[in-house]
Amino acid sequence: MSRKRKILIAFGTRPEAIKMAPLIEQFKAYRSRFNVKVCVTAQHRQMLDSVLDIFKIKPDYDLNIMQEGQSLYHITCEALKRSEKILEKEKPDLVLVHGDTTTTFALTLSSFYQKIPVGHVEAGLRSYDKHHPFPEEANRLLSDSLCTLHFVPTRTAKKALIKENIDKSSIFITGNTVIDALHMVLSRKYSSSNIHFLSSIPSILVTAHRRENFGKPFNNIFRALKRVAEKYPQVNIIYPVHMSPNVHGPAHKILGKTKNIILFPPVNYCDLAKFMESSYFVVTDSGGLQEEAPSLGKPVLVLRKVTERPEAVNAGTVKVIGTDEKKVFKEICRLIEDKKAYNKMARAVNPYGDGKAAKRTIEAIMYYFGFRSARPDEFSAKP
Repeated sequence: MSRKRKILIAFGTRPEAIKMAPLIEQFKAYRSRFNVKVCVTAQHRQMLDSVLDIFKIKPDYDLNIMQEGQSLYHITCEALKRSEKILEKEKPDLVLVHGDTTTTFALTLSSFYQKIPVGHVEAGLRSYDKHHPFPEEANRLLSDSLCTLHFVPTRTAKKALIKENIDKSSIFITGNTVIDALHMVLSRKYSSSNIHFLSSIPSILVTAHRRENFGKPFNNIFRALKRVAEKYPQVNIIYPVHMSPNVHGPAHKILGKTKNIILFPPVNYCDLAKFMESSYFVVTDSGGLQEEAPSLGKPVLVLRKVTERPEAVNAGTVKVIGTDEKKVFKEICRLIEDKKAYNKMARAVNPYGDGKAAKRTIEAIMYYFGFRSARPDEFSAKP
């Protein structure tokens, strides 16, 4: 019988934690094959901790790198340096990273320096513009080039990697683990002091925090939201505001006194899932919500110039609208007023997963280590 393999799962932000939680949970069924350790960088401290609590994840290692006003230089250097001793001590057979954060790139590079194979969960996403999103697009490209295994959510992502001369035998289409996580939290009985804001009044869920929208783009977005709220007093706009001063300051300055705009501090993932489930539609610059909301039949307007998630755009459930004030205002008004346009986008098309991505990922890892002889079946959806 082959020896037990050691897996180190590494992440640092709230979105990574959400998407890695189903894997950590699923690995419990494979204890005879794998010894799993969890390392967090805490690139996001408070928001990360809330997800760890929700999914009852206790990290074996916490690098605790976050500092106020942290730069990309700080995140990269501290994650790289502090992970060195962990990797030297544990000597894992495989490190698993997720997505496109600076933690992802730093841990991939750190593992590469010690010749440790890396598996990239949610590999292959591409906007084909290295400055949008920034620095995420570069993080993805750099990480994928160094990884040994690539767990992609869709066939489009697989094609992107093959174009970059990534060995196709290293690529496994699994679906996206965020759908697994969404199913996990929505299946729970749950109550929260924030949920009372959800009522029979239609609500629009807004999330906006991306670095490339700092400054003028956010001012444009917030002015557009204020105009929407003033035009449609019968509609609530629910916005959990990111803690970054580049977001928090202008959001409260422009939107803070508008009666039907409800500004929250960052909410936990369970609250966010409930807000999404109860919303009329979603306006976001997030990547994850572009995947989650279509699975709930919610139209999504994306506050970015480009998206690395074209499947839902092609399916018609997501529309990229940019950050121009007039365009943002016009597109939100259109979904509120035009029932036909709304219904066209609200079709419950889900090209991203079926809730079994974590299981497929572990089956691919089993195949890589020789614990199973047959290559696992791939996720297939009609985008």
